[in-house]
Amino acid sequence: MLRKRLIAALVLVALCGACTNTKNDKAETQANGTTDEKNAVAQKHILFFGTSLTAGYGLDPSEAYPALIQNRIDSLKLPYKVINGGLSGETSAGGKGRIDWLLKQPIDVFVLELGANDGLRGIPVAETTKNLQFIIDQVKSKYPNVKIVLAGMQVPPNMGSTYANDFKEMFPKLAKQNQIELIPFLLDKVGGVPKLNQADGIHPTAAGDKILAENVWVVLKGLL
Repeated sequence: MLRKRLIAALVLVALCGACTNTKNDKAETQANGTTDEKNAVAQKHILFFGTSLTAGYGLDPSEAYPALIQNRIDSLKLPYKVINGGLSGETSAGGKGRIDWLLKQPIDVFVLELGANDGLRGIPVAETTKNLQFIIDQVKSKYPNVKIVLAGMQVPPNMGSTYANDFKEMFPKLAKQNQIELIPFLLDKVGGVPKLNQADGIHPTAAGDKILAENVWVVLKGLL
């Protein structure tokens, strides 16, 4: 009889322990789930919207400057995910046509790098200005609290001094008018430097994109 009682007691203890472990496991799972949900909610998005310079033409995707910015962000454990919205050959008019599609995802920081192809094609500065303003307005309208950075560009002097100057001044004027941040010249220390550009003399090498990432980071880091 004593033996049966002892066995019954041991079984009861085992069952209680199993119940306790199950409750603990369930509580831990719920806690982890809550943490994951908080992390998902806390994560913010940076959209780089631009041309082949942003897309990383001729480079491995990991070498493009937006990817390098993501690496910097990860190293600092900041809750931002970079989205590369660069498209080779994109003009300001093309960007105007596809911005709404990209804004379907939540955006907290918007980096606008458009205009370079307009300049190379000699598109009137007034037209490019109008298109860039439209894009800025669309972004602000969809996400009123978004932080915007405009990447300044320049064109070669063979486009004519008047056009080149008007094009260069377009970016600071837009930045001031819209009260947004400005990268004075995205290709600073890279444009016109043969060893930092690919054979076409237009698109940066991997080493060149590292400098582009630094040019961007100088302005971007204050917004994060």
